[in-house]
Amino acid sequence: MQKILLKAEDLVKDYVLGEVTVNALKGVSFEIGEAELIVVLGPSGSGKSTMLNILGGIETATSGSILYDGRPLDWEDQDALALYRRKHIGFVFQFYNLLPGLTALENIQLSGELTDHPLDAKKLLEEVGLADRASHFPNRLSGGEQQRIAIARALCKNPDILLCDEPTGALDSRTGVQVLKLLHDFCRKYKKTVVLITHNQSIAQISDRTFFVRDGRIERIEKNPEPMDPEKVAW
Repeated sequence: MQKILLKAEDLVKDYVLGEVTVNALKGVSFEIGEAELIVVLGPSGSGKSTMLNILGGIETATSGSILYDGRPLDWEDQDALALYRRKHIGFVFQFYNLLPGLTALENIQLSGELTDHPLDAKKLLEEVGLADRASHFPNRLSGGEQQRIAIARALCKNPDILLCDEPTGALDSRTGVQVLKLLHDFCRKYKKTVVLITHNQSIAQISDRTFFVRDGRIERIEKNPEPMDPEKVAW
């Protein structure tokens, strides 16, 4: 039986904007297994990013709980949340957030300094197809190249869970497939959990399961009996 790595129980997230309260999540519950590739699919404003941020300990829930490996996250203990993010979570965002004063290789290596068991930065640079860009600064890289460096940076930390917020949203289809291939291979090769949120329904074809989110709720969860290779996905 697959080990449960993350468990959400009745997550609620409210944002108070002046006199208005926005209900971003409305009692969301689910489980995510070890080495599982999850796609969270839904339109803009459905609560996808909020859910991802709470899973990663970036935001806290208004109520409800997240259990990591059977242990609940303490929303009141910021030091414990920071340690959780540092030791267990990797993030990939739509916008790359590379440090402009560091080379491609140095951006990747910096992430490895946050953990006791990093992956090899130079090898990752080769795996993302950018070994010849090691000494280039971000302003000399294309958008697709920057995103691949950002993914290598997240992987260098060797996280138990990789959380990806629209990682292909700003990319053309060819580069998007390359990025999906990297995320897919990290999940399969290293037996790590990957959670990827998107509004692109085609991407759901690579998942083990797809969470369909709308209006702050999970409408349904579908298991994919035959996950597709990212290179075969028709965009």
